[in-house]
Amino acid sequence: MRRVLEPYLWLLFSGGGVVAALLLPVLVLLFGVLMPLGVLDWPSAAHLAGALEPLPVRVALVAVVALCLFHAAHRIRHTSEELLGLARFDLPIAVVCYGGALGGAAVAAWLLW
Repeated sequence: MRRVLEPYLWLLFSGGGVVAALLLPVLVLLFGVLMPLGVLDWPSAAHLAGALEPLPVRVALVAVVALCLFHAAHRIRHTSEELLGLARFDLPIAVVCYGGALGGAAVAAWLLW
């Protein structure tokens, strides 16, 4: 029996959608609205470095970035195949999309360590 990766890719897609829906609006509100308007003070570099010091925080940030990238990769893959009619190029599109997501997650992990 041949195993397919599609259920796992849909799992990463939905996880990334949940993370993006819950965390990104808060980040946009903080760093895109409240801090530029002066409602909140900008954090100092020392404060941000201190916040990134614990290992669980760095692991969580890598997970957030990876899930958001997989969400985007899955959406780009299916959009290009269904709406643009490129379904015959499924394997190359999947390799580029998910390879880019893996590469971006690796870069995020490298930057945080």
